[in-house]
Amino acid sequence: MRYRAVISYDGANYVGWQRQLNGISVQEKTEIALTKIFGTPTSCTASGRTDSGVHAEGQVIHFDAITSIPTDKIPYAVNTELPDDISMLQCEETSDDFNARFSAKRKTYRYSLYSAPHRIATLNRNHTHIISPLNVDDMKKAAEYIVGEHDFKCFEASGSVVKSTVRTVFSIDIAVTQLTAIKGGAFAPVKMDISVTGNGFLYNMVRIIAGTLVYVGMGKLTPEDVKEIIDSRDRTRAGKTLPPEGLTLVSVEYED
Repeated sequence: MRYRAVISYDGANYVGWQRQLNGISVQEKTEIALTKIFGTPTSCTASGRTDSGVHAEGQVIHFDAITSIPTDKIPYAVNTELPDDISMLQCEETSDDFNARFSAKRKTYRYSLYSAPHRIATLNRNHTHIISPLNVDDMKKAAEYIVGEHDFKCFEASGSVVKSTVRTVFSIDIAVTQLTAIKGGAFAPVKMDISVTGNGFLYNMVRIIAGTLVYVGMGKLTPEDVKEIIDSRDRTRAGKTLPPEGLTLVSVEYED
C-alpha cells in the first residue's frame, strides 16, 4: 500500500531534507522512524529537498508499507519515534502511481524576516534580521514584476544543473505586522512574511527573490529594476541570497 503523509520540521539541526554524508537529515530521521514502526526497511520520497536550516510546515512524502495499523493512527505511531523537531501531521492511503515529487503541481514557500534596529532574540531561530527600515509599497510593486512565467536564471544560485530555468510564479504576498511592544529607536520594527507560490523553484530561488525584494525595500534597487534583472538573466544584478533560517516550505498542492 502506498501512503501520502504531511511532515513538519524545524530544520535548524539538520543538513536539509535529503540524506547527506556530512550530517543528519530529516529524511534519515523519518525513515528510521518508519522502519521501526513497520518492522521492515522503509524509505520515503519528498516533494523536494529543502536545504540545511530550512523549515517545513507542509512537506509531503510518500512511502510504501504493509501494516495492520489503521491509516489515521500511523502519525501517532510514527511520532513516538521522531525527535521533537519533526512531526507527521497527516497520513492517507493513495494510488500506487502517486509520487510526492513528480505529482506536485504547486508549492508555497514563506520567507520570514523582521526589520528592526536591534536583533530580537525570540525571532532569530526562524526569521532573518534586517537592520534597515523597508519600503513595503515598493517591495509589493517589485513583486508584481516577478509574478508570471519567466526565465528566472537571475534568481538561481550557482551549482545547479537543470534543463530549463523557466518557471511560473502564481503569486507573491507580502504580509507585515507591526511589533508594537517595541517603542522608540531609529524606526518602528516590523515582522514580514513573503509568501511565494509557484509550479517549481530553482536552487535558492525563493531566498534570492526575498533578498532582491529586501534590496528594493532598502532603496538599493527600484521596483522597475527587478523587471530588467529578470530580462537580463544575470544573477549578479539581483539581491543576495538570504539565510536559510527564514525559509519555510508551507504547502504542496496536487491534482487528485
